[in-house]
Amino acid sequence: MQEIKNTISENFGGPASKLGSHQFKLDDCPDLSGKVAVITGGSEGIGFGVAYTLLKHNIAKLYILSVSKEVVEGAKDAVAKELGQDKADRTVWMQCDLSDWPRVKQVAEAIKHDTDRLDILVNNAARGIMTAELTSYGVDRHIAVNHMGHVILTSYLLPLMKETAKQGNVVRISNQASNMHTKVPSNTKFASLDEINKDLGPNEQYGRSKLAAILYARYFDRKVTRNGHPNVLMNATHPGFVSSKQSRTDIFEAFPLGGWAMSHGLEPFKKDQFEGAVPTVFAVTMADKSGQYICAPAIPEAGSELSQSEELADALMELTRNVVRDKMRSEPAGKGSPLDDFVLH
Repeated sequence: MQEIKNTISENFGGPASKLGSHQFKLDDCPDLSGKVAVITGGSEGIGFGVAYTLLKHNIAKLYILSVSKEVVEGAKDAVAKELGQDKADRTVWMQCDLSDWPRVKQVAEAIKHDTDRLDILVNNAARGIMTAELTSYGVDRHIAVNHMGHVILTSYLLPLMKETAKQGNVVRISNQASNMHTKVPSNTKFASLDEINKDLGPNEQYGRSKLAAILYARYFDRKVTRNGHPNVLMNATHPGFVSSKQSRTDIFEAFPLGGWAMSHGLEPFKKDQFEGAVPTVFAVTMADKSGQYICAPAIPEAGSELSQSEELADALMELTRNVVRDKMRSEPAGKGSPLDDFVLH
């Protein structure tokens, strides 16, 4: 019975969240005075819910990485109106398209030169349930943005996070996953670029990138947290059905007619952006373990059989390393900093 209650709690908003076996509310977020955070896609949807909460609980500095300055300015105005200008002024916007990997490195390096600590990294930005598309580098956009872009960002920021942890702080990283990871074909191997560039369909395409988010967290736990850095934690989270641009608008790109069920039919049952932010806030402020798949509000779940495979995690990360290096090796010098020093973590 509790398993059913957890499923309801994890996915739907309102009173349903109280049915979960592990409870957490945004008001339970601890004081974050003196801490520094980075969040991708922090200007709208779940990302804004997380950013707002961190600012409300006194984060000292918050770097928001996103494509659109206009959206960030709107979010900053909302923060100033509700939390005060001082909190709004703690945000630093940095333009960053996660499919532009040299730019991701540039942003990470700029952050490392601008601050002497980093306590929280929220890998949140994502391409939603949309049709298959290749980036300019010839890589599936879902994987390139949702997974590989975040791996590059995390890897270049990790030295700063390790230094922060050495000072006695617990550093926390979250990857935005989804229960859609269960939609991935059972024969997924992450064996080659041709495999990840294969069009599986919108749900499966999105789900595969979310499976990668969980596998990365579990890989990181083995290779970093349990390999000499116990105070650097990475977890993956599932927010549930959230009312966002992805579920209200982007869904029509993939499903012009069927999208109405998600966009309108489920709208009364969806979580708002703050309810959707709950598991991420828990993961980056309260979690004391690494390598977990945390479902809303704060329920650790096993995830699919594929998500638990160390062999598949190793294959994913080896493929990530090879694809990033191969694609960047031929990058024109004028495009930006090449990733010839890329060390995957």
